[in-house]
Amino acid sequence: MTPTSTNTHLTPTTPTPANIVQLLDQHIVGQQAAKKAVAIAIRNRWRRLQAGELRDEISPKNILMIGPTGVGKTEIARRIATIVQAPFVKIEATKFTEVGYVGRDVDSIIRDLVSNGIKVVREHALAEVQEQAALNAEEIILQALMPKPEKEEENSNPQKHSEAKEVYRRKYRAGELDERAISIETKNGQVGFEIMAPAGMEDMSSQLQNIFQNMNLEKGKQQSMLIKDARKSLQQQEAQQLLNEEQIRLDAIRYVEENGIVFLDEIDKVVKNAGHGGEVSREGVQRDLLPLIEGTTVQTKFGSVKTDHILFIASGAFMGTKPSDMISELQGRLPIRVELDALTSADFTRILTEPTASLTKQYQALLKTEQVDLSFTQDGIDSIAQIAFKVNEKSDNIGARRLHTIMEKLLEDISFSADNTKARKVSVDQKYVDDHLRTLAEDEDLSKWVL
Repeated sequence: MTPTSTNTHLTPTTPTPANIVQLLDQHIVGQQAAKKAVAIAIRNRWRRLQAGELRDEISPKNILMIGPTGVGKTEIARRIATIVQAPFVKIEATKFTEVGYVGRDVDSIIRDLVSNGIKVVREHALAEVQEQAALNAEEIILQALMPKPEKEEENSNPQKHSEAKEVYRRKYRAGELDERAISIETKNGQVGFEIMAPAGMEDMSSQLQNIFQNMNLEKGKQQSMLIKDARKSLQQQEAQQLLNEEQIRLDAIRYVEENGIVFLDEIDKVVKNAGHGGEVSREGVQRDLLPLIEGTTVQTKFGSVKTDHILFIASGAFMGTKPSDMISELQGRLPIRVELDALTSADFTRILTEPTASLTKQYQALLKTEQVDLSFTQDGIDSIAQIAFKVNEKSDNIGARRLHTIMEKLLEDISFSADNTKARKVSVDQKYVDDHLRTLAEDEDLSKWVL
């Protein structure tokens, strides 16, 4: 069977900046300046592709987000990648060190991004061939079901053979044969291991892995299984054979080069900070990141990848440092700067209720599986928000992440006994919150450890 071209020319959705902000609003409260900046940067990438002969001269306007932890920096980047179907990778800058120091080299950022791109393109390619794979699997199963006639009998009465096959086909599609066992030949899938190679030798590792994979695919074995199980196994097998791996690789590289998003978290941790050690290493990381952001070619096991038009979004709290402490060249490659606001008690109230998958809705869905009807009154939500805000003020400010800790503690008892509780309806009002959290929240020493 000849593999077909994937034709997966993935075209990310390109909503307008206003639409992007509206979509982000469904998941993230506030931070409109950051949402607007990211939305414009994303739309500009689509505009660049329409710019004709100037498209190669237009570079992405990379973004630096400045704000405390837990205010939505990572979530904005992650959600925007989902909205526009872009390959995405989140990297903590502190994991990288200058060459000569212990740590990962910065080129691994792009290698990780390409690996994600390959997965996305392969998933789309598999979706495109499922219909044909199902038909191929059906033919294999029907062939196994058909009684083996004498050669002369089949040649002398082909119509009878065809009619019998159609009878089986109707029963197969109606599910009447699902519990019947047949013997089929199944082939092994992709090799379940990865050959690692030093930086710069990715092509060799890719070639070796392809050799082992092709050897593995040649092997097959006869198995007896129910038709309902054989259908799934054969459809997966046939789908894999229909894929054009070379085309997937080419599509993925182009997809990453045009639409990839790299989120560099904690960029402030590699900025010089007077009075602390490791200054050489920190500046070295910045200099290693610079060519990646400026535009270079990185060798990966899937091929060469140009980073010229990959969008980089960096973020940091910049406590004790400031963006101007970065090396000047790196500052110039992050021209768009947005400051995210610290969260207020009112923001916490909105976070608990407004997003599509807010924490209150998540807990309601979880407890609904145990037939517990959980509800929240407005005064209960306000009380939770106030406690989260006060605890953040008294201890480390971890932003909206504080709500996760508080909600887990608040609902600990009902979550533990949900399977046998007699109270099938639970209302979280101000009294409920006070009974479960108020004393703990007001004990400054204890709240630091528990909340």
